[in-house]
Amino acid sequence: MYGAPPRIPSAPGLPGWAHSLGFASDGSGFALLAECVSVAADPESGFCRQHVAARDAGAGQWVLRRSPLPRIHGTDGVSADLLALGPGRALITAGGGDRPEEAWFTRDGGRSWRAVDRRTAGRVPEIPAGAVLTTDCADPAGAGPDECARKRLVVVSPEDGRRRALVRQPLLGAHPGPAAQPEPDGSWWVSGVDPLTGRAAVAVSRDAGRSWTVSRLPSPATTPGWRVAVAVGRDAVYAAEMGELTGGEPVKNPLRALHRSLDGGRTWQRTWATGPEVEPRALQGVPVPGPGGRVEVGAQLAGYVSLDGGRRFTVLDTGTFHVRRTPLGLLRESSQCVYELTADGVRWSEFRLACEGDEL
Repeated sequence: MYGAPPRIPSAPGLPGWAHSLGFASDGSGFALLAECVSVAADPESGFCRQHVAARDAGAGQWVLRRSPLPRIHGTDGVSADLLALGPGRALITAGGGDRPEEAWFTRDGGRSWRAVDRRTAGRVPEIPAGAVLTTDCADPAGAGPDECARKRLVVVSPEDGRRRALVRQPLLGAHPGPAAQPEPDGSWWVSGVDPLTGRAAVAVSRDAGRSWTVSRLPSPATTPGWRVAVAVGRDAVYAAEMGELTGGEPVKNPLRALHRSLDGGRTWQRTWATGPEVEPRALQGVPVPGPGGRVEVGAQLAGYVSLDGGRRFTVLDTGTFHVRRTPLGLLRESSQCVYELTADGVRWSEFRLACEGDEL
C-alpha cells in the first residue's frame, strides 16, 4: 500500500498531447490524446483529432486504440474526459454546454466502445471496486451546477458505466464534494459543511459507502469554503481546506488552512492557516503525505514541503505541480507530458506521454 512507486512505461511518441490519464489497480491505464491543427489566418478551418491510448496490465508499451470521439473544430475546444473504472474499463464523456453530452464505455481495454445513457438509474448500497464517486443534482433533478439546490453522491459503475445514486448519504449540507477515488487504506472521503454550524467538515466511510462518520474541521473561517482535499498517509491524514483568502495577492486554488489528524480523521488539529503573504497560499490537487510529518503542497508558482506536519514550509526545487489520487498512488504532473507516481510520498517514478514537440 505504501511501498515503492509503480513503474509505468513511457510513450513520448504518441500523437498530440495527453490528458485525462487514468489507471486501474492492476496497472492498466488509459489516456485521451488531442492532435490539433490550426491556421492563424483562418481559425475556423482548424480541427482536432481525438485519440485513445491504452496500456494493458503488465504490457511494456502504450498503444493507440479505436476512439469513439469525433474530430472537432479547433475553435470548439477539447471537452472530453475519461474515468478509469477498474482493469480494462473506462468511461469517456464529451460535450456539455452548447453541445450535446455523450458518453461511451469500454470493458476490454478500449478495443470496443458502446454508448451509455448519462442519466442516473437506480440506487446502490455500496461503492463497488473500481467505481468512481461523484455527484448529480437531486433537487431539481437533472439541473446544472448553477441551478442545483441540492446534490447527492452517485457512483459511476465499473459494470456498465452508468450512474447510480448511493443509498446512504453523509450529512454534509446541500453540496457535498466527494473524492473520486478511495485512499490507500480503502477509506472514502467527502467534504461539505456541518449542518449545525455551517463550518467546514468532512465525512469518511470505511465500509464502501454503507455508513459515514462526520467530523468538523477547526477552520479559521466562519463562512463556508469551496472544498476540502483529503489525503491519507502512513502516519497521518491531511485535510486541505480550500476557499477565498483575506488580504494579499489573489491566487488560483486558494488554500485557507491545512488540518492534520493522527487518529484516522476522528479529531483534527489545524497546523497551517494561510496569511496574506507567507507561502503556500494555494494548492493544486491534493497534498502529498509522507512519513514522519512530511507533507508536500503544490502551490501556484512553486512546490513546498513541511517536515513537521504542516507547521513550517520550505520551497522545493521541483517547481510547481498538480497531484491527484489514482489506484496506483498519487499522480503528479509538473509539465505537459511529464508524469510521476508515488506510493509513499517520497519516492517517485517518472514516465512521459505524447512529448513530441515539447521542450523538455
